[in-house]
Amino acid sequence: MTGDGTVAGDPVPAFSAILREQTRSEHRHAETTPYADALARGQVDRAGFAMLVRQHHAIYEALESASDALRDDAVAGPFVIDELRRLPALVVDLHAAHGADWATLPVLPATAEYVAAIEATVEAPHRFIAHHYVRYLGDLSGGQIVMRMLERAGLGGAASFYVFDGIPHKPHFKARYRGLLDEAPLSDAQRAEVIGEARAAFRHNSAVFHDLGGFIPQAA
Repeated sequence: MTGDGTVAGDPVPAFSAILREQTRSEHRHAETTPYADALARGQVDRAGFAMLVRQHHAIYEALESASDALRDDAVAGPFVIDELRRLPALVVDLHAAHGADWATLPVLPATAEYVAAIEATVEAPHRFIAHHYVRYLGDLSGGQIVMRMLERAGLGGAASFYVFDGIPHKPHFKARYRGLLDEAPLSDAQRAEVIGEARAAFRHNSAVFHDLGGFIPQAA
């Protein structure tokens, strides 16, 4: 048995499959924090949701700034896909969820640490891929479930973040994205670092959700 769960002699699995499998535990943990659970159940009120959107704005500001810096990089450049950009939608959502003074909402400590981790990847483009994968592929998958719950909770007007007008067929896009992961010019050592960074990204997400736990309505 090898480290990725395959039997010696079996066909080598695609890197995208290895990445998904080896981050499964951290991913599951991020999805089962109290705030994430309340969000998925539609039990977060407008104020609590505005705090999440504020954290997302800080995170995606860092991620999309790094994307701009790495657009021409041989490793990270293919992942810089303008149809994925979320920052304009987040500004719209912040105005809808909180108001014109949304910038007064605090960036939580766990978010600041997450942002610093993303910013550091400009000097290590293969690590940038890990954060890109964790955020955007999650938005295209589980994020769509969250959007439906927000609509039921009366927060659909502040959920344009989850709408990808430039990606009409998400399954095709996700297959293309997995192909980019599989074809990325990475050494074995760099692939291992991508996996480690993706695990860390999920842990950062969990920490942000933990900090947001104080914004769940008591009735939830």
